[in-house]
Amino acid sequence: MEQKFNSQISPPILSEGSDRNLVIESTLQELPLYNFGVEISCTGTEVAEYFEKYPLLPGVILLDRGKFIGMISRRRLLEFLIRPHGQELFLTEPLSVLYSYARTGILLLPDSTTILSAMQIALKRSPELLAEPVIVKTAPDTHRLLDIQELGIASWQIRGIETQVRYERSQAQMIQNDKMASLGRLVDGVAHEILDPVGFIWGNLTYVSNYSQDLLKLIQAYEKEFPLATEIIALKEDIEFDFLEQDLSKALKSIRTGAERLKKLVSSLQNFCYIDELYPKPADLHACINSILLLINSRIKGEIEILQSYGNLPPVYCFVGQFSQVVMNILSQAVDALLDEAVRQKFNSNTHDKPKIKITTEVISQAATKSDAPDSRWVSIRITDNGPGIPEELQQQIIESFSVEKRADKETSLAVSYQIITARHGGKLNFTSQLGIGTEFEILLPLV
Repeated sequence: MEQKFNSQISPPILSEGSDRNLVIESTLQELPLYNFGVEISCTGTEVAEYFEKYPLLPGVILLDRGKFIGMISRRRLLEFLIRPHGQELFLTEPLSVLYSYARTGILLLPDSTTILSAMQIALKRSPELLAEPVIVKTAPDTHRLLDIQELGIASWQIRGIETQVRYERSQAQMIQNDKMASLGRLVDGVAHEILDPVGFIWGNLTYVSNYSQDLLKLIQAYEKEFPLATEIIALKEDIEFDFLEQDLSKALKSIRTGAERLKKLVSSLQNFCYIDELYPKPADLHACINSILLLINSRIKGEIEILQSYGNLPPVYCFVGQFSQVVMNILSQAVDALLDEAVRQKFNSNTHDKPKIKITTEVISQAATKSDAPDSRWVSIRITDNGPGIPEELQQQIIESFSVEKRADKETSLAVSYQIITARHGGKLNFTSQLGIGTEFEILLPLV
């Protein structure tokens, strides 16, 4: 005999959800949701018939003249019906009577909630409610049912994807670290090869300078003691001996300056490519910063003014190579912004402020969070520019990239810098920016 259903109750409809693969940002609206709303004036028998016809239906959404008032799950309905005299008491009564006894706390979430967040919230429920379906609000007056098993399966799928992504990213990071270490060793070897001939030039410049002065003295003595022949006088005029005598010391001084500059540049390159060991070592932060300024000097080309306000800093325990990478990242961001600003200034005669970067270092004290704890001492490195500033939207993206979840999606240079300062050094990386005024990054390293 064919089963007949109440014509006042619409059969449940299961949405298919999204056909795209689930990702970490996937939301509840991408999952299969049941649309099964019933007026509380209907009887328990009528709803039980639908549960028998649709064995996967997790529950029923209760409506009072079309308004959402709650939900009864399949499990709760069956629990009351199998009780002694449960069928005689509730099957023929309206759902409002059954709901007055079977009412429990419900989990109502908007459809924009991510699957991972929804699963975390669902698992925080009390043990007797863990199997209850989730109500998903898809519109102001529209509610759907989500089977908790569907949510769990989708969550585990995403967790598997997230684990695979993290594994692949960690493998790529290991390969990248190995490449950087190899590059650092290669650059260090090349720097040594450059330093050797520079050392030869530097070491012999003193002797060449002394020898040239001795030879000039010898020529002067010959001129005093012996009359010069016509051919020698003509040769002196031909080679412009008077100019040569004056310019020789200047040429030797220029060679010395060039060799010294090359030596500092190679030393800066070695410091920047320094391969950190397992434990931090005391370092001169001012020397690190000066080395990086020397490396980026070719990009500045006199268009940006660098101001240095250094305080008295003790040696600070840090990973020199990684600290240099952070300073280089921040300075590169500032230089890029200021160079763009310098181009705009060339076409705007009303602007007179020259692009500037100011680097300030000092030792500061911060009040302890607990009353019985001593104040902490930190080394502060502030890098300030007078550029156009960072828009609010981009500032929010930078702050979000500092979190672990966002950092897993895309590792920007600032996100890596934040990780190095906070995770590797136990420090802090803060920034403030105002449009039209400039941006300031502050690195705080603890003093031990």
